[in-house]
Amino acid sequence: MEHGQAAVGTRSRWYDGLTAMHWRVLRASFLGWIFDGYEALALVVVLGPMLHSVLSPAQAASPTIYAGLVIGITLLGWGAGGLIGGILADYVGRKRMMLWSVFLYAVLSGLTAFSQTFWTLCALRFLTGLAMGSEWSTGIALLSETWPEQARAKGAGFLQSGFGWGTLIAAVVWYALSSTHPLGAETWRLMFVLGALPAFFVLYIRRGVNESEKWQRAVREKRWSATNAQPGADAAQAAGKRPFTLAQLFSEREALRRTLILLVLSIVTTVGWWAISSWLPTFTVALAKAEGLPDALSWGSKVSISYTVGAIVAYLLAGFIVDAIGRRAFLSLTFVGSLLTTFITYRLTSSVEAMMIVAPINGFFTLGCAYVWMAIYPCELFNVTVRSTAISFVFNAARLIAWVFPIVAGSMIKSFGGVSQAALALGSVYLIGIVLPWFLPETRGSGMPD
Repeated sequence: MEHGQAAVGTRSRWYDGLTAMHWRVLRASFLGWIFDGYEALALVVVLGPMLHSVLSPAQAASPTIYAGLVIGITLLGWGAGGLIGGILADYVGRKRMMLWSVFLYAVLSGLTAFSQTFWTLCALRFLTGLAMGSEWSTGIALLSETWPEQARAKGAGFLQSGFGWGTLIAAVVWYALSSTHPLGAETWRLMFVLGALPAFFVLYIRRGVNESEKWQRAVREKRWSATNAQPGADAAQAAGKRPFTLAQLFSEREALRRTLILLVLSIVTTVGWWAISSWLPTFTVALAKAEGLPDALSWGSKVSISYTVGAIVAYLLAGFIVDAIGRRAFLSLTFVGSLLTTFITYRLTSSVEAMMIVAPINGFFTLGCAYVWMAIYPCELFNVTVRSTAISFVFNAARLIAWVFPIVAGSMIKSFGGVSQAALALGSVYLIGIVLPWFLPETRGSGMPD
């Protein structure tokens, strides 16, 4: 009897059934997302010295304009590349797109180190974003189609944490480089040389990861419908040419409804996160200066790291929480937490000491929970032959809207009357996110649609 009880207890563990191949898929996708996180923050932390090197004397008279341009152009490339790569992954396979995405953005990141003019820098940043944009959606699709049901949400959360770890690595590397200045004023170039290292990772992916069998089988059987809401669509479509996956998201009624709701939720996440995270260091530095603290600028970096640590904790826990309370409740409570912590951060926090406590809680909701749902939930709402297209569209279409924010940031702060007021105004978008999830189907325990 005791042996039987022990066996039942053993079978109830979430990681039962995971094989070496499952863990290799996670490691491959996780490491790729670490490199993305590193690349994203590397651009931000070296922005000052980088612009000092590449701007002409005339351009240097307006540094904020060019800072916004280079960040915005990178985001534009990232969004466009993610959308294109996600679509291609539904045609040529998840593994192949991961290989090309990682390899190309690694090479282009390395070439960024040799930029001599601002416009060369922008071109390379756009191409780097274009290349690395699809790494996330292909990794998520591959993991979701290979991991068993009881572990899938946890694995997706672990994968998503790679971005947070990547930003932390970038922060630590830049701290070390900026403290030692091995190349003097040109030390920033080393950050992008290190960004080229993922090229070696391509060899690991090729050797250690298999293609998604579910995707291969669905393509062979010509199962083209976007959702399970139209069970007869496959038979009708199999006789003709395969529909364009992106068009399917808007031509099938239920797919359209799900796509639009998820897109609005993604925009809510992106707009809220952009306002909270990008202005948090500036707001914290202002608090430090008001308190008369020495080295006030250092508090901006400290609070960014604290904020990111909170997000990493959310990534690691999210899969367990979402399996316990359901997808819709998780989403709704995420935006409740985001709204409350944003109000606490920008209205009730008046010292850097308090901010160091509040920031990780804010990061837990506005960066961690607010993004990890995209790695778990949309995969469960679309069939396998359009899955990569759907999740990449939901994730990247919001970026194609948000890329203008860095360019107009200064004007927005001025219009709202300060950083605090601007953050609170944009943070009110979380109200939409509290309500919308309840118009989507609950998928907890229902498995992945084929």
